[in-house]
Amino acid sequence: MAGPPLNASRRVLSLPTKVTEMKLRCTEFDQNGAVKTTAGEFLKSDFCQHHSLLPRDLRTIDTYSVYQKPTILVRPEAILVNIAHLKALLKSDLVVLFDTYGSADSYNQSIFIYDLQERLKSQKDGLPALEAILISVTSSLQSELDILEGPVNKLLGDLEDLADIEESMNGDRLRDLLQYSKKLSKFEQDALSIRDALEEVLDNDGDLAAMYLSDKRAGKYRAPEDHEEVELLLEAYYKQTEEIAAKASTLRQHMRSTEEIVQLILDVSRNSLMWYDIRLTIITLSATVVSGYGALFGMNLRNYFENDPYAFGLVSGLALMSGFGAFAIALRKLRTLAKIKP
Repeated sequence: MAGPPLNASRRVLSLPTKVTEMKLRCTEFDQNGAVKTTAGEFLKSDFCQHHSLLPRDLRTIDTYSVYQKPTILVRPEAILVNIAHLKALLKSDLVVLFDTYGSADSYNQSIFIYDLQERLKSQKDGLPALEAILISVTSSLQSELDILEGPVNKLLGDLEDLADIEESMNGDRLRDLLQYSKKLSKFEQDALSIRDALEEVLDNDGDLAAMYLSDKRAGKYRAPEDHEEVELLLEAYYKQTEEIAAKASTLRQHMRSTEEIVQLILDVSRNSLMWYDIRLTIITLSATVVSGYGALFGMNLRNYFENDPYAFGLVSGLALMSGFGAFAIALRKLRTLAKIKP
């Protein structure tokens, strides 16, 4: 009996024998704010089993991806939060803060950890961990907007009117205008995505009621409409985020208006250069016509015309008239074309 083909054997041998399971790196805090685990590593399967989660739930807090859509995911025994620089798992007696690979926002995370521990120590009711996250996120957004707002207002102040734009319009200012416009656009989108994540939870009464994890742990189950406290909390930060996004939008609209003015001035300058080039071409054409007479009568050929006392004046006058005639015809044609609307 013939054995399997050699190529098939090679393909079988080249298949991986084991898939390496990714790990989650996180720091755990107990209900009093004390650190239980620092930079601990857990297999995703073990983590899901321990916290009653589904593997697909962990896509919300993928620690290997810095840029993800903000999400607040409510589960029976936990709340998964991924907003801005924070990725966390909130339980009635535990807070898990995930380390994000590649994140450079360590300053805001340090401030958040300090505030989180203080709130867990002093605030036993409500949702102190969620409130600490929302405070950190809105504070970070406001700080980022303040950093952008100063240079943008200065740039817009330098380009306040048309005269200033014409005088101060250079490559550096135009480059700054474009860069800040892109930064503001990205910031506005980030703020709106956070607002949308809060709005999605606010629109779901079941999720709002399920966020009272301590009550569920104590055996107190709330009706779907009994969620006034958490709704007021989320609503307050929803409005703050919306105000920040609106402020960024207003600032971006001012920049867009300035960009349109700059573009208009550039178009006018470009048209002026084109008109200058066309007029220069017409003058060159007229000079070429005049010089053509000199070239024609300057040829070393006998024409019996050079002995005439009026020849020079006649030829010069004819050349100048031809040059002016060519200039007038070309200029009239140019004006006719300029009146034609595209």
